[in-house]
Amino acid sequence: MIKNQQILYDLLIYLYGTPIGENVFRRLKERLLDFQKSVNLKVNPDREAFNQEDVVLITYGDLLQRNGEAPLNTLFHFFTKYLKEFVNTIHILPFFPFSSDDGFSVIDYLKVDPNLGTWEDIRNFKKEDIRLMFDGVINHISAESNWFQQFLKNDPKYTQYFITTEPDTDLSLVTRPRTLPLLTSFQTPSGKKWVWTTFSDDQIDLNFKNPDVLLDIIDVLLCYIQYGANLIRLDAIAYLWKEIGTSCIHLPQTHAIVQLLRAILDDVAQGVLIISETNVPHEENISYFGNGNNEAHLVYQFALPPLVAHALLTGSAIYLTKWASELKPPSPSTSFFNFTASHDGIGLRPVSGILPSREMEVLLRNTLEHGGKISSKTNSDGSASPYELNITYYDLLNNPVSNEPEILQVKKFLVSQAIQLALAGIPGIYLHNLLGSRNYTIGVEETGLPRTINRQKLEINLVESELADKTSIRNQVFYGYSNLIKCRVSENSFHPNGNQQILELSTSVFSVLRTSPSGSQKILALHNLTSIQQTLEFDINIFGNQKPKALEDILSKKVYSIHKLMTILLEPYEIVWLKIK
Repeated sequence: MIKNQQILYDLLIYLYGTPIGENVFRRLKERLLDFQKSVNLKVNPDREAFNQEDVVLITYGDLLQRNGEAPLNTLFHFFTKYLKEFVNTIHILPFFPFSSDDGFSVIDYLKVDPNLGTWEDIRNFKKEDIRLMFDGVINHISAESNWFQQFLKNDPKYTQYFITTEPDTDLSLVTRPRTLPLLTSFQTPSGKKWVWTTFSDDQIDLNFKNPDVLLDIIDVLLCYIQYGANLIRLDAIAYLWKEIGTSCIHLPQTHAIVQLLRAILDDVAQGVLIISETNVPHEENISYFGNGNNEAHLVYQFALPPLVAHALLTGSAIYLTKWASELKPPSPSTSFFNFTASHDGIGLRPVSGILPSREMEVLLRNTLEHGGKISSKTNSDGSASPYELNITYYDLLNNPVSNEPEILQVKKFLVSQAIQLALAGIPGIYLHNLLGSRNYTIGVEETGLPRTINRQKLEINLVESELADKTSIRNQVFYGYSNLIKCRVSENSFHPNGNQQILELSTSVFSVLRTSPSGSQKILALHNLTSIQQTLEFDINIFGNQKPKALEDILSKKVYSIHKLMTILLEPYEIVWLKIK
């Protein structure tokens, strides 16, 4: 039974008009009923949509490699050996056959890249009750895909699967995330055609004005659920629908398709979550929550990485505190996806209007001084402006050629990750962050692509050797980070739906009071952003009506006796998470 029939019907009529919309509705309904009959989804009705135990590892399927072993199998063994105790979800970035962009130019949505492994390797994670996030790369598809190759042959089925327009069309209003041309020419039996390519000439935008495209993509996403996806990441979703004469970003039709996908999942795959990926200014980004119940369950917190980096590079929490104090997801069924690094660079558009230009310069200057690159985008007037920082997060915070003691560099980096873990939301942790990876400059020189700098593929035997060496950066970062995560997942105060109060106790210390959903537990998380010892004072009544006998730092187990006015001494880059003992 399809419970959300009216919602689906209304959205399809909005997108395609009455006669076509009704036909699409009938076809969609048949698909969903068949899916319900053929797929026996194991849904735990007692499980919340998310809780403090949800932590997501972000990685490519082949970031870890062992000679003679399928990379997905190598990843599986690493995860179960080192991470399963405190990380319950893994986002394996596109693991499909691809032609460029490290997986985001998909040739075949329904196959596993044989260079990575097989569907059986994916199912191994499910056998261990590991939750999985799949990528829905549905804005575009590879130029080598069968769909586009058939389009180039004038196959009638695929002639309307892609967007064509004349090269002299006025497209000046279209928002551009790249400096590459928006249209790419291809030769077909009927002559040259200019095809819409938002991201590159190998990534061909799909035409969702054709309902057959929508239905085929829905089939793909349902297959992902059948293969075990617990979360579906909608890649570059903001650009999905195109209308010439508009910005072609965040259009109402795009939001309608997200609402359609949400209604489908709520009906036939309850418990599967949608996460939107929109590297845009903060207010635009959170629009993908919809009304709090009808679009994405999770939204990437794109402003967080640059703001945390800025706070640590300047030793001031002013901008981070002001922004964080205004955060609030619209409903208990939604939450933020907090991250500081990913396979991409660190976006700058999300802090437009949050960081003044002089503060943006801090990020740009440190990126270049620390060996990174800066990628640009094309503006509507034809000019270019900085779009993202290409650098590992560890090296953004720490100059690779500085004389700062290594122990201090590690502490500085761990503070950045502790802030991510302490804030309300679900943390997403890029594998290179967890391992304290440095800039892969050799890789950038080899590929000519700035994003290669934080996509180095690692030999697993070398990684394990470094993890066993207590003097290595990998060891210090990994085990320090692991301790932070273990403390987070064990405390209900860090529940994504728990209350969050950002406190202005000191500009040099980022302070957040987290409260469990029931209100019975509280943790005061303090993060020294400087290399200088800080003295912090606060009223014990900050913990409310409870009358504690002592406070304990759950990280160090240090106990503080109670005074009306508490005084806490924070060492350089120290993290203290205080709980009533």
